[in-house]
Amino acid sequence: SPSLPEYFVVPSSLADQDLKLYSYSFIGRRMPLWSWNHPNGSALVRMANIKDVLQQRRIDQRICNAITRSHPQRSDVYKSDLDKCLPSIQEIQAAHIKLKQLCVNEPFEETEEKWLSSLENTHWLEYIR
Repeated sequence: SPSLPEYFVVPSSLADQDLKLYSYSFIGRRMPLWSWNHPNGSALVRMANIKDVLQQRRIDQRICNAITRSHPQRSDVYKSDLDKCLPSIQEIQAAHIKLKQLCVNEPFEETEEKWLSSLENTHWLEYIR
C-alpha cells in the first residue's frame, strides 16, 4: 500500500505469505499497524476495514489471535470501531473553519461569555480533546 510507511511492526506469528494474502482484503491494502506500545504490554493497532464481509470474521480472528500471541500477558484483544465514535474528517474540517471564523471575524469586545459560547458551538475543543 502506498499509504503505509516503509517499515512497520506486525505480529511475528503472521507469515509473510499470510500478510500478502490478507493485504488484498483490506480497503486500500492497509494492513493492521502496531501504532503504539505501553510498558505494561498494552498496544494500539490500527486496522482498515476488510472489503469482503464473508472473509472479514476469519481474517479478523486470525489477526487478533496473532496479536494476542504477541502480547506479553496474552491478553485478549479489545476492538473498537472508531468510525462510530469519532467525528468524520468533514466534521473536523467544518469545526476548524468555524474556529478560524470566530477568531478572525468576531469582535472580542463582546462579552466573554458569548465568545466562549460561540467557541463551544464550533465543537473544535470537543474534537481535539
